[in-house]
Amino acid sequence: MWADLRPIGRNPESGGYRRYAWTGADTDCRSWFQAQAETRGLTYEVDRNGNQWAWLGDPTAGDAVVTGSHLDSVPDGGAFDGPLGVVSSFAAIDELRTRGAEPNRPLAVVNFGDEEGARFGLACVGSRLTAGQLTRDKAHALRDGGGVSLAQAMERAGYDPEAIGPDPDRLARIGAFVELHVEQGRALADTPHPVGVASAIWPHGRWRFDFHGEANHAGTTRLDDRRDPMLTYANTVLAARKKARLAGALATFGKIGVEPNGVNAIASLVRGWLDSRAADEETLAAVVAEIEQAAVERGVRDGVEVRVTRESFTPVVEFAHDLRDELAKLLGGAPVLPTGAGHDAGILSGVIPTAMLFVRNPTGVSHSPAETATEDDCVAGVTALADVLEGLACR
Repeated sequence: MWADLRPIGRNPESGGYRRYAWTGADTDCRSWFQAQAETRGLTYEVDRNGNQWAWLGDPTAGDAVVTGSHLDSVPDGGAFDGPLGVVSSFAAIDELRTRGAEPNRPLAVVNFGDEEGARFGLACVGSRLTAGQLTRDKAHALRDGGGVSLAQAMERAGYDPEAIGPDPDRLARIGAFVELHVEQGRALADTPHPVGVASAIWPHGRWRFDFHGEANHAGTTRLDDRRDPMLTYANTVLAARKKARLAGALATFGKIGVEPNGVNAIASLVRGWLDSRAADEETLAAVVAEIEQAAVERGVRDGVEVRVTRESFTPVVEFAHDLRDELAKLLGGAPVLPTGAGHDAGILSGVIPTAMLFVRNPTGVSHSPAETATEDDCVAGVTALADVLEGLACR
């Protein structure tokens, strides 16, 4: 399975992946998922939001146990973030069959669409729509860098954008969702444990900072006469690092747009996207407020207007304690650890019991081609997931 999936959407120059929602690479990943379901004799379906499902047992019965993750990527992302969870889910079902384990609850593998938000700027679109955290109108308004709307992209890919929206009936049939994911950090790297259990997800969000200045000639405009938004932006990037470090939080400007984007032109507009996360919502709010204040104060000095728009926010997620503790017990006392990364399991936690397993990442690097996991640890992850599914669905 891993070998079949590996070449899809790979950028030969960076070695990373560009599996963006509703593109050719995404279509190829979806075809791969459908083939895996059909090869195993699982019931395959696509829900109203474009999420893919592969069912062992009756999809209409209640109290189902669901596992899976996503197959899309960030720009030039690694091979493991998302796909490891989907591949491991199919492998875990194979393992259950090898053991002769007979589920007494329906089992399903899911591939949630557009988890990374690389194309349209909003993470976890598939699960947000399903859980009712994103309305159809707001989803339709999302656009990629080329001006293509989410609705247009879905329609071109053969899906109905008018059908998207909350799916409470489907969620009511799910008794538990367990997502396996490569660890995005080094908490497990220096331990003897190949697999850990998630305790919580830090609150996190994305904010767009628009810095409006004045376009002018780079070779004739005196420094004192400039209204250069790049200066305000640069100062804000440094302020974000300082404010986050002092608060024990995280803040990153990882995406930028510049107009008119000429080498010999002073910019008229710089647009930067802030990703910020913290252990609690109060700290996160304070850090973002301090970053915005620093931007505005510097903007006054530079003659630049600053506008800040919150594009997304996910509150702190405490995974269901009973389910989390049961997973740790089933895995023989696996370590329990928090994460700063967002996941579909976090989105769904408000409406169904969810939990996560992490597979050790020796580099600690994620969202990069350097992201990795050893084959032995991946196999340990499959075994752990099979143990969990057997404990939840077969006893």
